[in-house]
Formats: sequence, C-alpha cells, structure tokens
Amino acid sequence: MLRALACLLVLAGPVAAQTAAEAAQAAEARLVAAGEMLRAAEGQGDRIAALTETVQAYEDGLAAMRDGLRQVAVRERAIEADLAAREDDIAALLGVLSSISSAPRPLLLLHPSGPAGTARAAMMLSDVTPALQAEADALVATLEEVRILQALEESAAETLEEGLAGAQAAREALSAAISDRTDLPRRYAEDSVAMAVLLASTETLGAFASGLPETVAEDFGGPVMDIEGLKGSLALPVEGVVIRRAGQADAAGVARPGWIVATPPRALVTAPVAATLRYTGELLDYGTVVILEPENGTLIVLAGLSEAYGTAGEVLPGGAAVGLMGGEMPDAQGILTETLAGAGASRSETLYIEVREGDAPVDPATWFAAE
Repeated sequence: MLRALACLLVLAGPVAAQTAAEAAQAAEARLVAAGEMLRAAEGQGDRIAALTETVQAYEDGLAAMRDGLRQVAVRERAIEADLAAREDDIAALLGVLSSISSAPRPLLLLHPSGPAGTARAAMMLSDVTPALQAEADALVATLEEVRILQALEESAAETLEEGLAGAQAAREALSAAISDRTDLPRRYAEDSVAMAVLLASTETLGAFASGLPETVAEDFGGPVMDIEGLKGSLALPVEGVVIRRAGQADAAGVARPGWIVATPPRALVTAPVAATLRYTGELLDYGTVVILEPENGTLIVLAGLSEAYGTAGEVLPGGAAVGLMGGEMPDAQGILTETLAGAGASRSETLYIEVREGDAPVDPATWFAAE
C-alpha cells in the first residue's frame, strides 16, 4: 500500500513531493530487505555476524522511514501554509468559477451596451477563461497532493509496526546467539579478585584504565594489532550524531575529553575496529561501560550502554556487537507523531566515547571520522 501511494505521488506531484514519496518508498524497501535478512540468518554459519548485519539493516530502514515521513510532514505543512495564505484568493476563484458554471451560457455573452460591448465581453472572457482554468487545475492538483500525502502517512503505520517488531526480534536473537558464543579467541584470562579490588578503589576513569593491566591472571599471547593506519578514519560505533566534542562543556558546565553521541533508543553498539575486550560492566557514574584495546597502549571507552556483550579477554573482530543503548522504542504512532518534532526527536540516548593513549585521553577526532 505504501509503495503504491508513493508511486502515485511521484507521478502526480511536484519535485518536493517526489522527493518525499521516493524517500518513503526507499525506506519501505530497506525494511522489507531487513525482514528477509532476519529469516535468512537462521541458517547462516556465522549467525552472530548475520544477525548483527540484520539489526543494523533494521536501524537503517527505520531511520530512513523516519526521514521519509519527516519530508512528507514538512511538505504537507508547507502546502497547508500556502493554502492558508491564499485563502482569500482561493475563495474568490471558487466564487467566480461557481458563478460562471451556474449562469446560462448565452447570458454570459450579452452586454448592456449592445453588440459591440457583447463582442468585447466575449473576447475578454476568452482571455480570462484559460487563466481561471489553469488556477483551478493547480488548486485541484494541490488538494490531491495533500490527500495522497495524508494517505501515505496513514499507510506507513503498518510498515513501521512490522519494522519495529522485526528489529526487536533481531535484537533478541542476537543477544541469545552472543550469550551462547564459544568460538572467539582469547587474549588473556581475567583475575576476578584483582578486578573487584580495582573497581572498589577507583575514583576516576583514568585510574581505572591505568589499573587494567593488573587484572590479567594469565596472558595467552597472540599477535599485537597495529591500527596506526586507521587513525582518523574509524566509523562511529553506533548510528548517531556527535552533539558534544572533546572539551565542550555540557549544561552543568562539565567538560569531558571525549565525545557525546546522540543515538536512537535500543541502537546497536559495535566495535569500530578489531580489538581485545578489556572490560564490560558498570563503572563509576558512566553507567554500563565497554572498554576495547585495539592495540597495546590504546583504549576505546564506550559508556552509557544499557546492555553489554562479551567477556573480558575475548578478541573481537571489527564490527562485532558489543551492546545496546537503553531507552524504549516508540510504537508506530509515536514515530509518526515524532516526525513533527524535528530530526533530533528520535535520538533520545547518549553514548560517551573516550580514547586513551598511554595514560592520557586524546581527542576522539584523532581516530574517528564523524560528520
């Protein structure tokens, strides 16, 4: 239904309407593809990788659907504002058209001044009629565009419901698959007592990071990774937008050396690069934290998650799922309502990213490329 309405709008509407309709249609296609990926993931050899890709496909599709519906809402409001501004002109146009249509045809050609006046009136009417018809046709097209835009919004609810349900099913399947995972290589075994002591005695993130080497009970060796060539090119570990950069103070006047990224609720967080998992769990006032070590002496701290995956010591491939953001996913009606509030309304959660080299934090811009 959504696709049919979008195609109709593309054929009937102006450029702005085509853009909105095409965006909604493309979003529906992405959600359909994500559903197919979820069904196919059951038989995949690397089911975790397949499910990770599926969750990301759903996130991409839902984000595209939000964007498409936002364009539809913006277009609809623009038309409504234009019609409201032209209300008097439209009323006058409708009045003229109504009087012309109700008057007997021969009477329209008569003029009190006689044959010459009648001839002039006929000439004027022949000049005015095409312009009136063009105005009437434009008004009809505009009203039809509004009708199709409203129908497009209404039909999107079913597509959104299916997409939200599929995304939730994919997240649950991914969490279950990761909890059963046993095939990851391990870099070291953790000393649980040393970790408990470190947690109890730590008052800052820097102190905790410095004490991590003392929590290794047994080092299994393995290759030392070198990611120097990736500096400045890593993608963000979550679908989101950087809203505060290193050193920028928040509303309370607190400035941190990392980035704050606004994300949608329940967004998947992944390892931006292959790395050893050094820590997962609650830490100070950062909430649930994941700490990755992509190379000796470099730590990537991801804080503010709701759920964290994996066990310290595991070596994760780049793109591996490491957790989920918190919050509650809105239902379809909530997303439709949210489109009227602007682009930032869908990003209610925040992920803190800090990068440490040696014992000091560095600007994440050194490693991450984010617009």
